[in-house]
Amino acid sequence: MGNDHPGTGAARPGPSDDDFVRDALTEARRGAERGEVPIGAVVVVDGVVVGRAHNQPIASADPTAHAEVLALREAARAAGNYRLPGATLYVTLEPCVMCCGAALHARVARVVYGAADPKAGAVESLYRLLEDARWNHRVAVRGGVLADECGVLLRAFFETRRGGGR
Repeated sequence: MGNDHPGTGAARPGPSDDDFVRDALTEARRGAERGEVPIGAVVVVDGVVVGRAHNQPIASADPTAHAEVLALREAARAAGNYRLPGATLYVTLEPCVMCCGAALHARVARVVYGAADPKAGAVESLYRLLEDARWNHRVAVRGGVLADECGVLLRAFFETRRGGGR
């Protein structure tokens, strides 16, 4: 009865995609507070967050320090394996080419993202890397989760700065 409501016998619903994108938004806000582009990511396995990060390329002087890559690294360390079968990567902005590649190599089961990225999105906007039949792994995709909230955070960040990039 571990997942049942006491006395009802009804299964307790677990966290939803919206809940985990909200966790990623919390990470994104942490990044914004540090002057990074506000993109956040969490990796979830069996309903438990096993990796979380925000963008850090500026602070780390590392062009690969995107939220997705850092969250996948943390999750892989926690799992003791660079493969993360069954994992879902939640991110506030549609992943770029590099981050899609990282998700494919990690063998994540799903990618769920908030706002589309018409300038660099490689899930659906510019490319459809995660559904390319030539890969030996398939990743399920759900986009547009809390897209407005994710987009507002990014627009507000860039309105306070001129120029910039991911």
